[in-house]
Amino acid sequence: MRGIGLIVAGSLVAACGGPGTDASSNPEAESREIAAQNQSVTNGQVEPQRTPDVANTGDNVQAGSVSPCLMQGADRLQVAPLRAVGTEPFWGARVEGRCVTYTTPENQQGVRIWTRYFNEGNGRSAWVGQLDGKKFEMRVRPEAGCSDGMSDKRYPIAVELTVMGENRKGCAEPL
Repeated sequence: MRGIGLIVAGSLVAACGGPGTDASSNPEAESREIAAQNQSVTNGQVEPQRTPDVANTGDNVQAGSVSPCLMQGADRLQVAPLRAVGTEPFWGARVEGRCVTYTTPENQQGVRIWTRYFNEGNGRSAWVGQLDGKKFEMRVRPEAGCSDGMSDKRYPIAVELTVMGENRKGCAEPL
């Protein structure tokens, strides 16, 4: 069973691109690559499966393991976890590395979307992937006092989300 997990983990890491892959400079090509990785997502639902562990050889830590969500190609991502919210329509997202779990009132458990993470500098980042064969793109930027439109709470991050052909706005905070 452990061997199967390692094969699956190796496939996930290889599918994210490695040496010779220049998808990070081409979001459209990246989106097609992510679509291939999202084959376990059917009708907006993630098929139940155990997330395999990947040996953390990049940091020479043999005893530990790293979630595939924190790996992009051969690189370990240093991305702070986020929680994003939006209204009209209501939606939410939890970010761990390159994995975004997108929720709606109709699907409160959420759908995990494997994305490609882009650090755009100056506190701006993007996660690009696909959900049900359509573009999923979440972009964040610093914005002190971002309002979710429903509460008095203020967030430090503004969010622009493209999902299922719709553009949505929201706010986020570190977890």
